[in-house]
Amino acid sequence: MKVVTTLADIQSIAQRFRDEGLRIGLVPTMGCFHEGHLSLMRKAKEKTDKVITTLFVNPIQFGPSEDLDSYPHDLERDRKLAEKCGVDILYAPDNKTMYPKRFASNVHVAGLTDILCGASRPGHFDGVTTVLAKLFNQTLPHVAIFGEKDFQQLAIIRRMVTDLDFPIDILGHPIVRETSGLAMSSRNTYLRDNEMEAALSLSRSIAYAQDLARREKVDATAIIQAVEKEITRHKECSIDYIEIVNCRTLSSCTIIDSESQILLAVKINNRIRLIDNSQLLGN
Repeated sequence: MKVVTTLADIQSIAQRFRDEGLRIGLVPTMGCFHEGHLSLMRKAKEKTDKVITTLFVNPIQFGPSEDLDSYPHDLERDRKLAEKCGVDILYAPDNKTMYPKRFASNVHVAGLTDILCGASRPGHFDGVTTVLAKLFNQTLPHVAIFGEKDFQQLAIIRRMVTDLDFPIDILGHPIVRETSGLAMSSRNTYLRDNEMEAALSLSRSIAYAQDLARREKVDATAIIQAVEKEITRHKECSIDYIEIVNCRTLSSCTIIDSESQILLAVKINNRIRLIDNSQLLGN
């Protein structure tokens, strides 16, 4: 596996792969790899000839009071893990490479970015779509793979790729969970031992919501109220949002059907913001 840090090198490598008729798979990350990231890399290895994993903590998707400065990173650890997964290129640019002096462009996806996480993190998704548009142009992938834990983000990326005519297949990969049920996240490293039960309230309340959804005559409002009650039993938890939406459009649901998706965002002791989601009537 080769580690690349410059724009010229990654563009040259990506173009060479394309000239050789090789299919490129991209896994964009912010590092601090866990099994969720590694599963994306392995999936890319199955689907394509060459896998490029990007590692860049993107400053423009963090708000002024968020955890940019403390976001966990360990390049050497991540390099070893990516190599074990068969990644061919680890692209780790710095801020100056991604956002050179006088950088002034922005990619905005209207509508989908104003709700859910977008409502409480203004500008966050503009940062995501802007950096991804750059990474897509730099690495020239045929396929890009993203985890479904960031469900809203995945919908926004698909919309951007369609609207801007990127010739890229966007694949979602199921959430990878700890044995406890906690959705894997780099921010889980912030959790203290005495906060774990509160963090587990997300996955447990989703399981409870799924059980309620299977019963007759239970609507979305009743499920949301039940989940809220379950989560707020933990004094450490403050709810950002609990929503049941259509999995394709992200519009709010009132009636539960096969396309209903529950999405949660919860802060633990006002320090750690965790998200989770699931189909309500899925397997």
